[in-house]
Amino acid sequence: MKRTSLTVQHVKTEAIKFAIMLLGTFILAFAYYHINFQNHLSEGGFVGLALLGKYATGLSPAVGMLLLDIPVMILAWFIKGWKFMIQALLGVGAFSLFYDGFERYSTLVMNFNGNLWIPAVLSGVLTGVGAGIVLRFGGATGGDDILAVLVSRWKGWKLGTVFFVSDAFVLGLSLFFLPVKETLYTILAVWIASKMITYVVGIPARGTVVTTSAVKLPIPSVAAKAVNAATTRTSVAQGVTN
Repeated sequence: MKRTSLTVQHVKTEAIKFAIMLLGTFILAFAYYHINFQNHLSEGGFVGLALLGKYATGLSPAVGMLLLDIPVMILAWFIKGWKFMIQALLGVGAFSLFYDGFERYSTLVMNFNGNLWIPAVLSGVLTGVGAGIVLRFGGATGGDDILAVLVSRWKGWKLGTVFFVSDAFVLGLSLFFLPVKETLYTILAVWIASKMITYVVGIPARGTVVTTSAVKLPIPSVAAKAVNAATTRTSVAQGVTN
């Protein structure tokens, strides 16, 4: 009976973790479509490449992200096995579904009429929080997340710093598709997002996390050890590289 009770508790914990990761991917998809795309800002990483693909060819970022992520998902399969790959695919798939839903059905328009500092700040905060939530609870929003985590562990850099450095290449490509003004404000958004990711992922673990629905979620002991051991070690880095 006790064993069954523990199993049910584990399922509940995993379900809450998955729900929180879905919230993070929802925030990301909302921000990328309603703020970045509608205000002609780009983004770093695979999302940035997908948005550039949209501007250049008209291919939906929801499809572009999947095409970019497939090789990394295969790599994740060989490195960490099929269980980890499935967990990563759930995050990637959820993001693509959310973005596609917004692209098809959303009637909300958040055009700030050229005042690009507003969408830049909003994008930075929202995407940083969304990505930080997903990464903190062991998920991934794209193949570039997995690569960034591996580099963070390998080099000992803060996760937000890795994202910012890796995004610089994609932002450089933006100059071929977007005016300099939009690219500079995109850099501002990415810089803010990198700080938010570092903050959200690095919040000291105290045994529980209180969600917006007032549900207390136990943090896995591995994540708690990783956060408390050093600021450059995060729960997601621990999960990927152990």
